[in-house]
Amino acid sequence: GFLSLSRRRHETRLPSLDNAIRRRRLGRRRHRVLHIRKLGLEGVLRLADGRRLFIKAVSSSLNLESPQMHRAEARIAGRLRPSVPSPRLLWSYDDGEWVALAFDDIDGRPPILPWRKEELERVVHAVTELSQTLTPSPVAAPPVAEVLGPLFTGWRREHQATKEGRTPPGLDSWAAKNLDRLVALETHWEEAARGDTLLHADLRADNLLLTNNRVYVVDWPHGCIGADWIDLVCLLPSVAMQGGPPPWEILDRHPVAREADRQSVDSLVAALTGFFTWASRRPPPPGLPTLRPFQGAQGREGLVWLRHRMGWP
Repeated sequence: GFLSLSRRRHETRLPSLDNAIRRRRLGRRRHRVLHIRKLGLEGVLRLADGRRLFIKAVSSSLNLESPQMHRAEARIAGRLRPSVPSPRLLWSYDDGEWVALAFDDIDGRPPILPWRKEELERVVHAVTELSQTLTPSPVAAPPVAEVLGPLFTGWRREHQATKEGRTPPGLDSWAAKNLDRLVALETHWEEAARGDTLLHADLRADNLLLTNNRVYVVDWPHGCIGADWIDLVCLLPSVAMQGGPPPWEILDRHPVAREADRQSVDSLVAALTGFFTWASRRPPPPGLPTLRPFQGAQGREGLVWLRHRMGWP
């Protein structure tokens, strides 16, 4: 009963899921439908009684960061209330090298891209309900500044690189002209983002599953605590880059925006855009060749949003 994962000449094994299933009284395994990703293994496990589990597993021998992310997700997902629209975590496995998580399998699909109006409206409504359900946070989690703080320094990195004459090519001309302003705006995002809501902190189309009557949010490794408007703001650049409307058309008429301090939103949009702009011009990490273009596309939408919000020449 071993699940083996082969990549060229490298082979590693995930210890038996049969034993883990029996220990948790989930029934005898019937058969599995599993596929290999770049950095691990995931798929649906069907049990003899008809139930289906979604299992994902990663190994530190393939990627050092992914097991830590799975461990963080287990801490968050394992404590979410049943009312939260997220697959229920059934159990986790951790032998120091391999980390595996088993969830209820959701019979759903990601949103259709380019975004369709009715599906986008469902998702925005679901994000609103999610923030209400998770305020105050029902689980202990780090503050958003601790989780995203190391990432949201893009404009300061650009400024330092410019001073040292090592700016990566491709910086937008408007951003270069307003770099000092962007640095000042970014500097205040941590204070602006304070709150008591449990945030997903990585909402985008591929972390959503739509069923006939519900929108589920999946993948919680970045769960943290902050202002209730942050998840919606962080979602919108990816919506725009994937065929949806400009961010302001959604946010400016949304109840969350009416309650949020405008300067606080400005600071977060600047910090988010700075992250995408800086990161997209770095070398790609191993095994993730499409990450930098994906970040770059969101960064460009973020810059359009900032120009709209700030009115700087």
